[in-house]
Amino acid sequence: MNTRKNSGGATTTGRRQGTTKRAATSASASERRDHLVKLAADLFARKGFQATTVREIAEEAGILSGSLYHHFDSKETIVDEVLTTFLDDLVGRYRAALGQEGEPRETLAEMVRIGFGTLEPHRAAITVMQNDWNYLLSLSGDRFDYLVKAEDEVERMWVEQIKLGQAAGQFRADMDPKLTYRMIRDTIWVAVRWFRPGGRLNTAALAEHYITVLFDGVATGERSTQRG
Repeated sequence: MNTRKNSGGATTTGRRQGTTKRAATSASASERRDHLVKLAADLFARKGFQATTVREIAEEAGILSGSLYHHFDSKETIVDEVLTTFLDDLVGRYRAALGQEGEPRETLAEMVRIGFGTLEPHRAAITVMQNDWNYLLSLSGDRFDYLVKAEDEVERMWVEQIKLGQAAGQFRADMDPKLTYRMIRDTIWVAVRWFRPGGRLNTAALAEHYITVLFDGVATGERSTQRG
């Protein structure tokens, strides 16, 4: 009887240890994958996706090219992960802001904050989208069609919010909603080229400054119209 109990206890302990080792191995593999994605994203941002090779990514990670294929089947798979992570985060935050059903002006201000708030955590992805957008869409198949779908959804959310603000009398009625959105969008995303983390302004302060300019303008006094 004692022998059976001891044997059973040893088996249970062995199973627990095996489960713990597998969990640790899985966590380690996931961390390694995330590390490789970050390294690759930084290379894509610096050199461009098209110009970056699998060998360069492997060299940056200190591994052989063949080892990289244990984690990813292609360079496109890596950039997919970089871009979808960014877009999922961005769109999810926009949806949450709209779901609050606040006043159009405050909701639009929050969307501006969300946009600027992505400049640090998703710096590489934003840079890749700016530099390699046309190239990615030119690749055969529909692999990167989700970029256009995401862009269309984001534009729709912004434009609808601007129109709500116009209907509520909070935004000027003579503005073109789509053009207004695109000017705001470009201001936010182009900032990734010159914004440097650790500078005088962080992304939160940068957003508040832009919100002030967006809603209050830069001129003082009454607006005058020059006539020829």
